[in-house]
Formats: sequence, C-alpha cells, structure tokens
Amino acid sequence: MSKKNKEKKDPAIDEETASEVEVMEEEAPAAEAPAEEAPKAEEPKESEAEKLKKDLAKEHDQYLRLAAEFDNFRKRSRKEKEDLYRDVKAETVGKFLPVFDDLERALANETADEAYKKGVELIMTELRKIMSGLGVEEFGEKGDVFDPNAHNAVMHIESEELGENVIAQVFQKGFRIGEKVIRHAVVQVAN
Repeated sequence: MSKKNKEKKDPAIDEETASEVEVMEEEAPAAEAPAEEAPKAEEPKESEAEKLKKDLAKEHDQYLRLAAEFDNFRKRSRKEKEDLYRDVKAETVGKFLPVFDDLERALANETADEAYKKGVELIMTELRKIMSGLGVEEFGEKGDVFDPNAHNAVMHIESEELGENVIAQVFQKGFRIGEKVIRHAVVQVAN
C-alpha cells in the first residue's frame, strides 16, 4: 500500500508510522527475491553434476576400451609369437631332413662292417629322439590311406590286394609338427 492510500483511509496515521509501513513493504519483496534466486543457483549445480557424471562415464568407457584393446594386443602378440616359433622350428627341422634321408638310405644298404652299421643306427636313433622331442611326427607308411593334404602321389598302380586310395609304396617319408606339414610324403597310390 502506498503512503497516499493509507493517508486517505486513516488520516490519524502520522508520518513515522507511514514511513515504517513503507519500509516493511520494501523489505518484503526483497525477502522474496533471494528465495527465487536459490533454486536458480541449484539448477546450475545439478547440471554441473550431470556434466561431471557424463564426463566420468565417458572416461570409464575410454578406460574399458583401452583395457580391451590392450588385452586383444596381448593375445594377438602371444599368438604371433607361438606361430613364429612353430614356423621357425618347422623350417629348421626341414633343413635336417636330407640328413635323415641319407641316414635312412645308409641303414637300408647292406654292409659287412658291423661297427659302421651300429654307428649309423645310433645316430639315427638319436636324431629320431631329438625330432620326437621337438614334436615332429613321421607319417606316410605303406598301407595308410592316401590324403592329398599330407601325401604327394607320384605314381599310381592297379592292385587287387590293396584297397582304393591306399599307399602302395613310400619313396620319401613325410614330417609334420602338430597340424603343420613340414614335408609331404612322396608315395605310390593303389587303384
């Protein structure tokens, strides 16, 4: 209420009372103003908290992706290392296969010198033991079933004694490490 309205209603109110009423009216809106500002101040805090939560979620997502990427890198590196080791081992064993073939031919030939024959047998036994320790397997025996992935057929014969796709003769043994073929067996296949 303004001062003029109060004076019209009640002329008995003196000036001091009127000034007190004006002061009270001015203070009342001022008290309401901070109450309105308080929620406005909280709203930015909430949006700031949401922003921090989003940033945290983003950083957490990046962390999980980095951890998964590192785990994949570690697995891929381990597999590459194992493959490289297997390939190098297969290549090294492949270099010794001509020596194996020569020792096998030496054992197949007749000799009058028993000491010589015994020495070649000991060398061949030791070489087979070493190759077995490296995980190298021999394959390609007479009577085995022909497998084009493991055998190299250089001849074909017709035989009633042997079944179809059976190895009739082995010219050179095959070798493998696990599933990796180092050298295919050279064979003659029946039927």
